[in-house]
Amino acid sequence: MNNRLYGNLIFELSKEGRKGYSLPKNNYGSYEIPAAMKRAEDTQLPECDELTVVRHYTNLSNNNFGVDTGFYPLGSCTMKYNPKINEEMAALPQFQNLHPLQPAATIKGAQALVMLLEKSLCELTGLAHFTFKPYAGAHGELTGLMTIDNYHHKHGDMARKKVIVPDSAHGTNPASAAVCGLEIVEVKSDANGLVDLEDLERLVSLEGSNIAAMMMTNPNTLGLFETRIPEIAKLIHDCGGLMYYDGANLNPMLGACRPGDMGFDVMHINLHKTFSTPHGGGGPGSGPVGVREGLQDCFPFVSPYQGNYAVMMRAYAYILSLGREHIKEVGPLAVLNANYIKESLKDVYELPIDGLCCHEFVFDGLKDKSTEVTTMDVAKRLLDYGYHAPTIYFPLLFHESLMVEPTENESKETLDGFIAVMRKIAEEAKTDPEMVKNAPHTTPIGRVDDVLAAKHPVVTYKQLKNEQN
Repeated sequence: MNNRLYGNLIFELSKEGRKGYSLPKNNYGSYEIPAAMKRAEDTQLPECDELTVVRHYTNLSNNNFGVDTGFYPLGSCTMKYNPKINEEMAALPQFQNLHPLQPAATIKGAQALVMLLEKSLCELTGLAHFTFKPYAGAHGELTGLMTIDNYHHKHGDMARKKVIVPDSAHGTNPASAAVCGLEIVEVKSDANGLVDLEDLERLVSLEGSNIAAMMMTNPNTLGLFETRIPEIAKLIHDCGGLMYYDGANLNPMLGACRPGDMGFDVMHINLHKTFSTPHGGGGPGSGPVGVREGLQDCFPFVSPYQGNYAVMMRAYAYILSLGREHIKEVGPLAVLNANYIKESLKDVYELPIDGLCCHEFVFDGLKDKSTEVTTMDVAKRLLDYGYHAPTIYFPLLFHESLMVEPTENESKETLDGFIAVMRKIAEEAKTDPEMVKNAPHTTPIGRVDDVLAAKHPVVTYKQLKNEQN
């Protein structure tokens, strides 16, 4: 953009004496501020007129990327579209202005909605009870594992402190287990990217009496459906452990199959992912935990309140909008979109494990490795074409992982546009690799040192000015 305000800090637009506000006449008199509460020097605040401020922040807002502005193929995060009717429902003043400490008699409607949402989630997952107190997916994981730990304690089985986690799992799985005071035991994936049953049998034979649970995501982090869940569940149950389902990848299973029917005892749902509250920027989230009958008494106390209520509102509005008939279309459409992209690009991007994927899939970088163009380079170049990059370098099973999740909402035209750009980048990697390696070229900020930016961010104007001097 040529706009002179674009890219400037608000402090750089400041001109002494300019104002963008007017205060009402002081009708309250003057009061002396105690010396101990006064600043040693004046606060450094910008002085700008209103129009400059409006243009500045409007231009900044146009730099934001979201599902309302473009295709967001971020794997493992399910950035699906949030229908605006959900926002309207969540914004109803009768719900929006609730206070967590107001009398229970005044929130009967809100309580009824939570009960109806619980009933819907039980029907969709095959589990018997849910708690809505966890505030995010990771919080839900922790709550689920604490539930499992409480279950074993309740039965006097204090030695069960080991949790089996696949090597393809989300990083939150072992992290949540560790925070819960449990030990992680890793089970390997086989050549097809699924849990290696032989390795699992070996671990169970070694650790059987110490196993508290096995955590699984299905479909797994490679986007592959784990086909041997009944055998796995029997192995874990026979040794006295419980099965935990990480609901991060529930999308392709929604309305098609249920974790509870497969033998899972405990699960969390990323309500914001599967039931349409876009969560970029770290929130908001909700991680309700469901259990089979008999485990509800083992729920831990993690919060006195019902989590992020507005996310529950959106989720229930989403479920009602789709209804029993149409919620069954979510999974098949998510699977169709992912496989369409995968099949359209696997001749130019390395597909380490062929076959049907679910709602997401993983490439191992470009197929032509001679260009030395990396997954990072491809991701940066996508920004020049107006696309958010997919998840990169995760899962860790492949050196140049590039993880794509289109979600069920996207049209064929949108997918075709993304496919065309991905193919163009693959061709650019051959004809002009340096151009791809130096991308992005059209964004306000070019290629940055990611490690330096994360470890030593410049977040104050004063520090920036000093460095420039």
